[in-house]
Amino acid sequence: MAIDPVCKMPIEEMSAQHKTTYQGKTYYFCAAACKNAFETNPDKYLKEKTWWKFW
Repeated sequence: MAIDPVCKMPIEEMSAQHKTTYQGKTYYFCAAACKNAFETNPDKYLKEKTWWKFW
């Protein structure tokens, strides 16, 4: 199971119709709109905001 980096929806990798590769990693999307948004500005969606990264 993968997570759409744009809308955070769970995506079944084997049946995903929308996917792209960025910096050697494959990302899966629920819809073409999420894929297009990611491809326009991938770094915007890959920045993790996790509390433990601030310590």
